[in-house]
Amino acid sequence: MMFFGSLFQFQCRSQLRSPLVHDDQSSFRALWQAVIDRLCQRYKLTLSLAVCLCLITPAHANHADTALEENVAAISIPLKSNTVMDHNESIDPSVDDSEELIEDVKNIDSLAPASLWQSESNEPSLYALLDAEFAADRGDKRRAVTIYKQQSFKEDATAVFERALSLSLRTERVEDSLHFAKSWQDQNPDHVPAWFYVAHLALRAHDYLLAGETLNRILRYDPRADLSEILIGIYPNNDEDKRELLAALQPLDSEQNASLSVLKAGLLYQFNEPEIAIVHINRALEHQPDYVPFITLKADILRKIVTAETVVNYLSQARLRNPDSKSLYLYEIRYLLDLKQSQEAWELLLKAHERFSDDAEITLLAALVSLDIEKYESADQLLNALAKTPAYLDRAYYYLGISAERQQHFEQAKYYFNGVMQEDLVLEARRKVVAFELVNDDIDAAIATLEKLRKDFSVFAPDTFVIQADILWQQNEPEEALRLLTRAARKYPDNEALLFARAQLLDDKNDYIVKRTLLNHLQALDPNNLSYQLSYAQLLLANERSSEQGLALATAIIQIRYDDPRYDNELHLQALNILASDSLANKDYQQVIDYLQTPYDVLPSLRSGTLLLRAYQGLGDNEKVEALLTDLQQRFSFGQRNINDRIQLY
Repeated sequence: MMFFGSLFQFQCRSQLRSPLVHDDQSSFRALWQAVIDRLCQRYKLTLSLAVCLCLITPAHANHADTALEENVAAISIPLKSNTVMDHNESIDPSVDDSEELIEDVKNIDSLAPASLWQSESNEPSLYALLDAEFAADRGDKRRAVTIYKQQSFKEDATAVFERALSLSLRTERVEDSLHFAKSWQDQNPDHVPAWFYVAHLALRAHDYLLAGETLNRILRYDPRADLSEILIGIYPNNDEDKRELLAALQPLDSEQNASLSVLKAGLLYQFNEPEIAIVHINRALEHQPDYVPFITLKADILRKIVTAETVVNYLSQARLRNPDSKSLYLYEIRYLLDLKQSQEAWELLLKAHERFSDDAEITLLAALVSLDIEKYESADQLLNALAKTPAYLDRAYYYLGISAERQQHFEQAKYYFNGVMQEDLVLEARRKVVAFELVNDDIDAAIATLEKLRKDFSVFAPDTFVIQADILWQQNEPEEALRLLTRAARKYPDNEALLFARAQLLDDKNDYIVKRTLLNHLQALDPNNLSYQLSYAQLLLANERSSEQGLALATAIIQIRYDDPRYDNELHLQALNILASDSLANKDYQQVIDYLQTPYDVLPSLRSGTLLLRAYQGLGDNEKVEALLTDLQQRFSFGQRNINDRIQLY
């Protein structure tokens, strides 16, 4: 009590001597509250009291000055002498600027020790930590990191180290954070949590040699250590890193460690070694038999080495053991759908819907599968229930429209499609409404739908102009369609869809120069766009029979394999038609048949059928001509597409 009384008297005398002190003290309560709030998260109340005493006792600051540069240099020695990175790898130069960042902080080590009753201490300086925290609050993260790193190498500084590492991860490269963590761990070799930090950071930095060494140390200390936190977010993206990681993990004894076993299993599975992977995943499941991610990984591995029936049985048994696992239901359902067992998937979906009746995702999936297997009553019931959830209202209306369309209830379908207002669905929904109006030959209603969409969703204005131009072209008004697109292109000069639609309406011969200029511009904007390339090929072949460049472009498109991401069935057929047209112009009738007969048998189109008919006429094969002519008349009566070709876009 005498001590606090003397301190109070000293403070009062100081206030009398200096009128400025009173103003400073007026904000003392706010400063003190901020300090207490911040420090109580990490330090005991006694340390907070020490901070208060330090703040109001300037006599403790009268220690001998030492330049901060010497302090930084002193702490830089262990950081650089324990390098864990490749010696050829350059370190971020920002780390070397740490002295400059905090050059205005004077005498960090000469400030008051953690305890006022201890004259000399190697504990972290509370003044320095306060300075670092205030710097962090001001957004000066690099300064805060530098000070925290310096203070973390003192005695009993575990909390300081963790705070320094946290700030480092937010502001520095992962390699720099690893460098710091490894240096601190070398100075504190018995601090087990630091092993976990180093292992995690080494994995993130792709330093798999260090990661393997550290993980091995952890497993020797505790073979069943939970490594799940270490392994979060460290999975490599490329095969080379994955192989290096697997090589680092292979020597480790993971028999008793589920986390490590499952990581090995996943890597082996990706490298198509399922027989070895199954051994490791089984080890993991011995420790956690009902952990769903382990179960689904085993199912993935089993799919490569056993029959589909065995996989389904395994999943069914796992699902029965975990009846409340939505993930297992969905995995099994999607696997059944992959197997084309839609009926079985639908039945399981209905069971899942009963168990998870409030789950919108399962309800939507059940409705979609119902549509696919033509269980429209079930689909409508599920979708109407889904429509009661505001977040799913638009999707429910969209698929209710699909259901009505498939049942040929077109007015009902129009009602639902017109009700869709979600931006990622509204354009496709209105396309369908336009198609219904066109089927009814109500051109004005179709255009009115587009104009309303243009007004309500300006982002889709260019698309509506393209659709409207297509309607005008179908109505034998190509000049009006071209004028519409020209006006729209002036309003949206950078819209590729408008430019391409305008180019397609231009005549290959009469508008050759303009069309070629437009297509060259589009190809410059998107050199890999196959539609632009094919249109350019058609333009070249229309003006120069057997143009080498035109043939090369079209041939390249038909040579794209179906499993190539660039493959597009419609473009493939268009390219075949262009090549067949050129062959027909050269009277190479057999080549036309070679190009188009099989595609026509699989997916008949009026254009392909017409070219085939002319080829058979050229060969004088009257029997083929009569059969094909009859087929064309039945499929494409009066040159109009079947109603389903017009509106069945789903």
